[in-house]
Amino acid sequence: MAIRLVLADDHPLILTALEYLFRPEEGFEVLASCTSGADALKAVRRHRPDVLVVDLRMPDMSGLEVLRELARQRLPTRSVLMATAMYDGEVLDSLRLEVGGLVLKEMPANSVVQCVRKVYAGEPWLERRSMARALGRLVRQESGAREAAAVLTARELEVVRLVGRGLRNKEIATQLSISPSTVKIHLGHVYAKLGVDGRLALLRHAEDRGFL
Repeated sequence: MAIRLVLADDHPLILTALEYLFRPEEGFEVLASCTSGADALKAVRRHRPDVLVVDLRMPDMSGLEVLRELARQRLPTRSVLMATAMYDGEVLDSLRLEVGGLVLKEMPANSVVQCVRKVYAGEPWLERRSMARALGRLVRQESGAREAAAVLTARELEVVRLVGRGLRNKEIATQLSISPSTVKIHLGHVYAKLGVDGRLALLRHAEDRGFL
């Protein structure tokens, strides 16, 4: 029985290349080709394919947003996420969403076909370099979170994370319903506990330790 596919990429050239790759390949049936995440979601609902091959970055809905909707609606379609490059956080998010395969577009065409076959069979296919980097970051985050929790109070951690989002003292104060002077006091305690001498040094320290 043929593996039934829905393909999705907002770049027509890539989408056409995927069609040319899978349509003549024995054992595959392309049910729909989509240029947006929303259309991909509609096609999955309509056709119930075995595997969705979807681009990570599309203007209306990202590949991750499509996967979240598939999970929320409990659609059984397996998924392969394609990208030119992936940030560590995107790799980790895709794993949490139980993606079947991660493929970089620089990979040979036969690797993409092999990936889809593996995913259809229930076996994961994960691009090794991205996985190794992301898992390394996850280990650093967990270690950093433990280190930070052992040194900083819960409120101080909140302040650090808001600093990491680029908020100024006044904005942090509004977010936490405290005064700007209290934010300044918290930051003073954080600087002293972590041995840093200012906002920039704090951000570097938090990034290095992985607790932002």
